[in-house]
Amino acid sequence: MRFKKARGGAVRADLEAVEADVLATLASDLLELLGSQEETDADPLAALVGLTDGPVAPPDDPALARLLPDAYGDDPAAATEFRRYTEGDLRAGKRADAGAVLSSLAPLVGQGGRLVLDRETADAWLGCLNDLRLVLGTRLEVTEETDLHVGDDDPRAHALQVYGWLGWLQESLLSCLDPLGPR
Repeated sequence: MRFKKARGGAVRADLEAVEADVLATLASDLLELLGSQEETDADPLAALVGLTDGPVAPPDDPALARLLPDAYGDDPAAATEFRRYTEGDLRAGKRADAGAVLSSLAPLVGQGGRLVLDRETADAWLGCLNDLRLVLGTRLEVTEETDLHVGDDDPRAHALQVYGWLGWLQESLLSCLDPLGPR
């Protein structure tokens, strides 16, 4: 699978069934990690105006904390207040991106085929691919020094291959959307 420019500003990719299945599973897992809208918006009035009932603590899950980082690392009170006003919208945007990926993959799950994305959906794909890499990278404790090419006997081998593949997909999609073209 590699993204290529298509007519009318769209991008396309031909997916094998296993590729569509892996991406759909990862996007579903991301939605589950982010939680449902109902879980994060207990008070309907507060949800309507974008507020929560009170202070919002950073997530305990390191992967979720990577997706929803503190805005002010050196000021916990300011970070909590900022999170109170922004976390709901940030989660909703990430859920929307993952939902767009799932919707566009739905006809391809289990069989593969051609995927064609308009600009808006391609942007959602970029966001979701980034979030998937952040989650997987956090779970695998990937750093700049991490060798992604480990032996097959390493229990992380498959997950590291998926992590690298997601980065390659993200790069190929980004190069299609860059108005200056590949560099």
